[in-house]
Amino acid sequence: MKTIEFAGFKVRVPAHPILRIGLGLILILGGIFSFLPILGIWMLPLGLIVLSIDFASVRRLRRRSAVWLGRALLRRWPNFARRLGFGL
Repeated sequence: MKTIEFAGFKVRVPAHPILRIGLGLILILGGIFSFLPILGIWMLPLGLIVLSIDFASVRRLRRRSAVWLGRALLRRWPNFARRLGFGL
């Protein structure tokens, strides 16, 4: 199994690329239909994180957003940002 690490959390995802791509697309579709009761907007970034394992363009987007988030958190809440793993 592969793992994804983001903001201090490690999540295991399927090892086979087709299963990962399917899981990522299902999560993104669930995020698009967030107006339904169980589905939510939280599924959209999670699907992009899963897809970032297999697609370089999505991986670049994830890295840029993580750097942006880390800098913004360090400016505003430095202790919280360091606890999440941003900064030195």
